[in-house]
Amino acid sequence: MRETVDMDSRPIALAVIMLLCGQATPVLAGCIPFREAPKHVGETKCVSGKVLRVKPGSRGVHFFDFCEDYRVCPFTVVVFASNLKHVGDVRQLEGKDIEIHGTIKEYDGRAEIILERAGQLSGEAAKIPALPKGYDVEQKGRYSAGQFSYPHSSPKKRQKKQQPPIVTEEPEPE
Repeated sequence: MRETVDMDSRPIALAVIMLLCGQATPVLAGCIPFREAPKHVGETKCVSGKVLRVKPGSRGVHFFDFCEDYRVCPFTVVVFASNLKHVGDVRQLEGKDIEIHGTIKEYDGRAEIILERAGQLSGEAAKIPALPKGYDVEQKGRYSAGQFSYPHSSPKKRQKKQQPPIVTEEPEPE
């Protein structure tokens, strides 16, 4: 007797197997988990994982942390300041599962993908909004999307002390 497999139960079975094997982040269609990225350095792949933090670095560079301790994490995503306008507000990706497509490179002993445009992201991550117009990556601590701050007044201009007018006529004697 031949058994039939219900096609709707396959994704559930795959998720159960992944959880039993200790893989917390689901492998999205055609993507490799971020922990396997170092095995594919030099290849163009899709890498998936959950972004725990988006950390701004020096000069507007942003890093995606997929591990609690970024120093021992085998993979990271880097967005340079010049690419932020093409990618969007990457801060919105914090806490989300993402799929990123690109060439896996090695830098400082770990694998990374450089995110240069929004088209490299797929799934829910591809729907991030554009950067706010007033956002300046070089001004740390000066911008917050959720807080209002009053504009700073310009320094008051001081008027120069004027000399009293010089009298050229002598007063008439009384």
